Amino acid sequence: MDAREYWRLSELGFFNDQKVELLDGVIVQMASQFNLHAAGVSLTYNALNAVFGPGSGFWVRTQATLDLTPWSQPDPDLSVVRGTPKGATRTIPTTAVLVVEVSDSTLDHDRGFKGSLYAVAGISDYWIVNLVQRRLEVRRDPQPDPTQFFGHGYTTLATFAPGDRVSPLAMPQASVAVDDLLP
Repeated sequence: MDAREYWRLSELGFFNDQKVELLDGVIVQMASQFNLHAAGVSLTYNALNAVFGPGSGFWVRTQATLDLTPWSQPDPDLSVVRGTPKGATRTIPTTAVLVVEVSDSTLDHDRGFKGSLYAVAGISDYWIVNLVQRRLEVRRDPQPDPTQFFGHGYTTLATFAPGDRVSPLAMPQASVAVDDLLP
């Protein structure tokens, strides 16, 4: 199924009261979230909004769709896009300067499948808030990689622990404390 069909079904109410996303042409039901995951999303939003807040020219979005390919319309936990919510239209962003997934039960999926999806879409800064090992995984430098699901992966992986700080590529003068992302 492509994005056009997916959105047509959505407009007709096929997904009412369901959390779904389109990944590689397949409609995938999103898992329910434990309180730990919800806390990680909230804390990460607060930390990123402090960096990319009003006046920055960026919008921190939570669990909102990105139009990455005709076959994939993921809803990452957080994405930072250019622009602001003021004057938003029905269009869906086709890229982001930063994508963040908060992971506990989906860690392998977020590292592999979603990582390759974001890499093939050219997302240059992909973070995983790893709730299992209580650290932040930062993936950068998307490149072709035939061993990855979508034929692309990240060549740079840096891991940050509590006490560390990291700067988003789109806002290198700012830094985010890993402690501020973890419940």
